Amino acid sequence: MSLYNFKKIEPVPTSSDFIDIILSKTQRKTPTVVHKNYNIGRIRQFYMRKVKFTQDNFEEKFKNILDEFPKLDDIHPFYADLMNVLYDKDHYKLALGQINTARHLIDQVAKDYCRLLKFGDSLYRCKQLKRAALGRMATVMKRQKDSLAYLEQVRQHLSRLPSIDPNTRTLLICGYPNVGKSSFINKITRAEVDVQPYAFTTKSLFVGHMDYKYMRWQVIDTPGILDHPLEERNTIEMQSITAMAHLRSCIMYFMDLSEQCGYSIEDQVHLFHSIKPLFANKPIVLVINKIDQVRPEDLPTEQRALIEDIMNQENATVLSMSCYNEIGVMDVRNAACDKLLQARVEMKMNSNKINDVINKIHLAMPAPRDGIARLPNIPDGALDRVKYDKNDPSRPKTEKDLEVEAGGAGVYNYDMKKKYLLEDEEWKHDVIPEFWEGHNVADFIDPEIEEKLDALEREEERLEQEGFYERAEPMMDSDEEDLRSTADAIRERKKLIVQAHRQKLGRNRPVVGKKVAAKGTTASDMVDKLSKMGIDGEQAALKAQGRKRTRDAMTDADEAVREADASQRDEVARFQATGQGFRNVRQKKEAEKQRKLDQVQLNKFGKRGESDRGIQTKMPKHLFSGKMTMGSRDRR
Repeated sequence: MSLYNFKKIEPVPTSSDFIDIILSKTQRKTPTVVHKNYNIGRIRQFYMRKVKFTQDNFEEKFKNILDEFPKLDDIHPFYADLMNVLYDKDHYKLALGQINTARHLIDQVAKDYCRLLKFGDSLYRCKQLKRAALGRMATVMKRQKDSLAYLEQVRQHLSRLPSIDPNTRTLLICGYPNVGKSSFINKITRAEVDVQPYAFTTKSLFVGHMDYKYMRWQVIDTPGILDHPLEERNTIEMQSITAMAHLRSCIMYFMDLSEQCGYSIEDQVHLFHSIKPLFANKPIVLVINKIDQVRPEDLPTEQRALIEDIMNQENATVLSMSCYNEIGVMDVRNAACDKLLQARVEMKMNSNKINDVINKIHLAMPAPRDGIARLPNIPDGALDRVKYDKNDPSRPKTEKDLEVEAGGAGVYNYDMKKKYLLEDEEWKHDVIPEFWEGHNVADFIDPEIEEKLDALEREEERLEQEGFYERAEPMMDSDEEDLRSTADAIRERKKLIVQAHRQKLGRNRPVVGKKVAAKGTTASDMVDKLSKMGIDGEQAALKAQGRKRTRDAMTDADEAVREADASQRDEVARFQATGQGFRNVRQKKEAEKQRKLDQVQLNKFGKRGESDRGIQTKMPKHLFSGKMTMGSRDRR
């Protein structure tokens, strides 16, 4: 791929469009309303922000233009000279310089007016300073009208230039107009260059690509050049001169011996010698085209001598072809590519970089260890394979021959063991020995294994006849029976423990806490403590122990206590049925009060959701800001 891609350069707007783009962006991206409660400091910041924002936008646009356009001092000399020929280097640099100067002027304007805005004492004065700043920036841009228009024209032309890689393998076609250069590039590449029977059909450089020896090549078709001084050449001819001077390529100079191009053979040879200094250190191929009309052998002696002088003095390769009949076209292409490859290899060998590569290469030559001559070894049958003739009856048989003799495909089975390299050829088809984990299985076979197997089979037959395998009861020894009985006892014991535990859990009895149980409190201690509190401790102890008293043992006081407890339980049950589980009315009121307090904080975070119908933005900014009203035309 080319190192330079000028198609990525962004379009350059005109001066008026430039101003509209920047000021519209300032209007859209910065605040537009000054409210009544703003103090003077906030008003100053309001307008300073607009000035700085506008200056930053100008800076960004100018920087993109200066960075994207190529700098003639940094790019390849071929592109630098080509741009000088097409656009005039001085005019191009002047346009970019004026853009850079405009950038600095706008920066200075923004800096000066921001300094003045710091001392603005009223809204009106700050607004006027902002208008003056933006107006001066717009005036600077209007002065760049011609430079911007020129750069846009250059950008459009650059985007149409072919992508030429100055360092890749290149075939450069040159010569007088109408000698068959475009026809040749159309034959060897997929380029579609216009071909017409008049001169200067090709007015610019055209590039085609092809593949040769698994490498990518580019072929450049140049406009025709005439034989006159360099200062008299026009822009079309200078493109060819620039390409020949700067591209590392194979020069293919085309000649038309039939003189149908309108120029004599002497003129074409004289042009070759006049542009010969451009061919220094480059391989040269002299292509004789249109041999279907005139061949070199048909020329007079004087004209043939001119071509031979070029071949002898300039070390040029002379090749003949005809694009009309396609005679020798591929031979010319291949010869030119080979010559360029050879020249590039020689150039690399003569450069200083080859030393770094050679130092990394080491060719080891083994020293002889004895006087024995070790000649090259040719395997058996190798020469036979080289001299193989399918019609020779004494030829060595191939697998195909063996397959035909054995009955053909589907019948013949290839012997995969016939090429095994063993000490004894008879071992190839043996089933044994076989190897497993590095050991030979045959070494571990019992020689009396068959006799033992027969004895074992006879014993099995005897047991089957006696009905040994038909017993219903399991065959267990005494140790296994003891183990199973012990396991059954353990399982039964576990079941009893689980049942006892479940019965304890089902009882409705008071549970003594761990701390109380740790102190060792007894029933007598509880009776004494309750007696000191004025409560009958004996009755509580009896109740705790779960003993039921008879009807006669109950006193009148006990009966009154029982009735009071029953009435209290009825009241609690009645309230719980109507009060959602609260103990009393007071508890319910406290819970309700706490619920309302907790909801206050949650209500503060209530937000409008997707299901709520309403206008999200009452006054959209793009519809209600910066618009012209009656009697006012200040929209910025």
